[in-house]
Amino acid sequence: MSNFTHSGNEKKKFVQEMFDDISSHYDFLNHFLSLGIDIFWRKKFIKKMNLSNNTSLLDVACGTGDVCFEIQKKYNISITGLDLSKNMITLANKKAQQNNNQIKFIHGDGENLPFNDNTFDYLTISYGFRNISNYEKALNEFYRVLKPGGKLGILEFSKPKSKIIGRLFRFYFHHILPKIGNFFSKSNAYQYLPESVDFFPTRNDICEKIISSGFNKADFTDLTFGISSIFIGYKNNV
Repeated sequence: MSNFTHSGNEKKKFVQEMFDDISSHYDFLNHFLSLGIDIFWRKKFIKKMNLSNNTSLLDVACGTGDVCFEIQKKYNISITGLDLSKNMITLANKKAQQNNNQIKFIHGDGENLPFNDNTFDYLTISYGFRNISNYEKALNEFYRVLKPGGKLGILEFSKPKSKIIGRLFRFYFHHILPKIGNFFSKSNAYQYLPESVDFFPTRNDICEKIISSGFNKADFTDLTFGISSIFIGYKNNV
């Protein structure tokens, strides 16, 4: 049984308001509720992208900019961060100013990207694809703005393949995490999170959606017993 809407404009409106509401606690809760393993997952994700210097990257659903800042520590890349939540973008820009960072953060919709065709060498989205209201529309946009030979990277929660780990994961996600999250936020974000993972397509379904949007190849790599997965899509050179 679903307590939330998982597609369409109603979902988009809910997601935008939810992240605006939890933005001030977002970084702390991410690290605290994941016991810091989210930092490890993001680093593995960046390594898997096999980035090159003197290129361009768009980070969709960038939140407060964690992935963008981590990438710029190691690579000379022109980075743009985009998020549906204005409050998240405000916090990301504050971080950039405090660190004299040149990353550009803008408010925008991943399903209607404000960029020309063939603009970026890479496009990343970390724990945000699950919150998209129309996966096919977003993937078509991702494909459109990537240059020929460009690469798409999606880091997202998955359902663990191990039955034992799966039970522990579901118990924590459905019973512990929401209670802790409620101490810090009046939003129902941490009730939405476990349900959004339950309703998220399978790994193979995501790969099929990536290929259906025009990418010539898609694969995935599981992290930490399959609690998270990295999906990579490759755009043709022509």
